[in-house]
Amino acid sequence: MTATTSVTSPETSNPEPVRNEASAASVLVSRSSPAGPVDASVAIKMPPARPLPRLVQTGRFIFRTFGEGLTSRAELGDVWQLQLLGREPVIFTSHPEHVESLFKAAPADAPSLTGESPLRPIVGPNSVLTAVGERHMRQRKLLLPSFHRESVQRYTQQIADVIEREINSWPAGQELTLAPRMQAVTLEVIMAGVFGVDGTPAPGSPEDRIYQTVQRLGKFSTSWMWHIVEIAQLRRQEPTGPLRAAMSLIDRQLYAAIRARRAEGTRACATDVFSLLLETRDENGQPLSDQEIRDELLTLVLAGHETTANSLAWTFERLLRTPDAYTRLRELVRADDPAADAYVEATIHEGMRTRPVIPIVIRMVKRPWRLGDYVVPAGTPVAISIVALHHREDIYPSPHSFMPERFLEQPPGTYTWLPFGGGIRRCLGATLAMAEQRVVLKAIARRTDLRAPTLIPEPPRQRNVTTIPRYGSRVIPEVIHPAG
Repeated sequence: MTATTSVTSPETSNPEPVRNEASAASVLVSRSSPAGPVDASVAIKMPPARPLPRLVQTGRFIFRTFGEGLTSRAELGDVWQLQLLGREPVIFTSHPEHVESLFKAAPADAPSLTGESPLRPIVGPNSVLTAVGERHMRQRKLLLPSFHRESVQRYTQQIADVIEREINSWPAGQELTLAPRMQAVTLEVIMAGVFGVDGTPAPGSPEDRIYQTVQRLGKFSTSWMWHIVEIAQLRRQEPTGPLRAAMSLIDRQLYAAIRARRAEGTRACATDVFSLLLETRDENGQPLSDQEIRDELLTLVLAGHETTANSLAWTFERLLRTPDAYTRLRELVRADDPAADAYVEATIHEGMRTRPVIPIVIRMVKRPWRLGDYVVPAGTPVAISIVALHHREDIYPSPHSFMPERFLEQPPGTYTWLPFGGGIRRCLGATLAMAEQRVVLKAIARRTDLRAPTLIPEPPRQRNVTTIPRYGSRVIPEVIHPAG
């Protein structure tokens, strides 16, 4: 579908319609903003920065990434720079044409900076998340079949069974925290896909020990003590302090599982990721090393369940403070209305728009790069503020309102809706994440009447690279309807 975009020409104040191929949805971007690599002779022109000390800017970026993106765009426009302690300025953009230029760029021109991610001390250097260049593409091709739509369909019934058991455990009339409940659901599902475990791992098995440790690590990462861990890890590529102790424990368990599976040999007709990794051979016919397998397994388990769980927690946090949307969702689902599936999908899209769990993605431009009125030099990190992009008034009218209806007529745009990132680094598990959210959202809408303990929204809280509800999305299940 080709969209029409309204652009204001620099020479006139009259809107000038243009064709916009950048998005699958029709968007109204108020001003065209050319972007992409330019000749080295083009003069450098840096975007503005807020007049704050580097220490203050660094603290805001680390601990309130969500709010900082919204405030910076409101004060400085589509493009701005952030001056951090001990490094060159980071340029931020929130314009879809800039996003398109970065996502369509040749990998050599704008490689990802995930190799410097705060997750590297956890998932290691061999992960599909932290690898760059040819190594990333090789690992991506290796893992992609495990997340094709056909593979995901095998997990649909398991997802349904897990969420039904979870709802049955909820105490009617008592407050509970939704995020850890959703993490328990998504962890069980990802353990099935990654390790081939059917249901909860057998007690005492290597997979059970990994399951228990990941749960404990997830709980610890939501406590106030995690801030100390994050500060200790700043600019470090290897774990230190408490994180080192936690990673030593989970490493012993992962390596034990790898040794056990290698000793067991090939599993006939196995479709889990673990088996796939064990059977993989490189261009020289050599198997992956234990560390390579460890890094991939940990990446898929951690990234594959927490982000989806927190997206669900955020969606219900928004729904319970938007009564009309919540009522419509329940009515359509409970009536088995033909329009229910579309409204569930739109609700998920809107939840991930208003509260993207990953608030930014970063590229390192290797050539001088135009970003609208500005040109930044080669070797500059350029971050896409997903938060600011998702709250552009010219793309999403009333952007702070939770309105699933906006996605009923138009699908999300390729460069205007980025909860899964984009380009060659788009999230591998996007199809599984969407399938999980559809099943869980419908089950909870059908079987529960939820109420928020307060109508005051839960503020965002930054944890490592993710944005989570500060209080974990607290809800009160007033009524639990029977299954069936």
